[in-house]
Amino acid sequence: MTADYLIVEFDKALRTVFAKASTARDVPGQGCSGLHLSVEEKAQSSALMRINHVGEICAQALYQGQALTSRSAEIRQTLGHAAAEETEHLAWTEQRLVELGGRKSRLNPLWYCGALSMGVVAGKFGDAWSLGFLAETERQVEAHLDFHLTKLPALDAKSRAIVDQMRLDEIAHAETAVRLGARELPLPVKVLMRLVSRAMTLTAYYV
Repeated sequence: MTADYLIVEFDKALRTVFAKASTARDVPGQGCSGLHLSVEEKAQSSALMRINHVGEICAQALYQGQALTSRSAEIRQTLGHAAAEETEHLAWTEQRLVELGGRKSRLNPLWYCGALSMGVVAGKFGDAWSLGFLAETERQVEAHLDFHLTKLPALDAKSRAIVDQMRLDEIAHAETAVRLGARELPLPVKVLMRLVSRAMTLTAYYV
């Protein structure tokens, strides 16, 4: 890896964690009526959207780590496309947090570093296993977003629209990984991933 390449990757990390994300697509739910949420409903939506924002921080780091160690130009391109969509998710959740009067997680730099390390390790096992890790990650994120749709306040149509579109994008990412040759991860690895995700979710809900 050249120095220029490493500088670009470091710049990506700084932008993901500290800069305001941008989106090419319209934010889902723009046409939703602005029904008033109670203080408790806003607090619930904010906490859930903070978790989702953390998930997008981690997704950026995972894709970056996997791309750094991928042996295939096609897979690096695929990871780059998925990362671009995840950047839009980052922008959507960040904007919604502002609208709800919420805040981002104070541990975002830590989340990013941890996910980047996991992405690098996954890539070191080879592209098939790396794609398998990506596919399983997206499946677990899909399940996590399904759960959030049951927990978001019924009147918070905008947050629900954002989460629903994110869910559709994650499904597409998993399908792409499978099409490119993802290997099915062993059950213990899947269970470990769920446990790590649960710990992250519980922490991000409050911090």
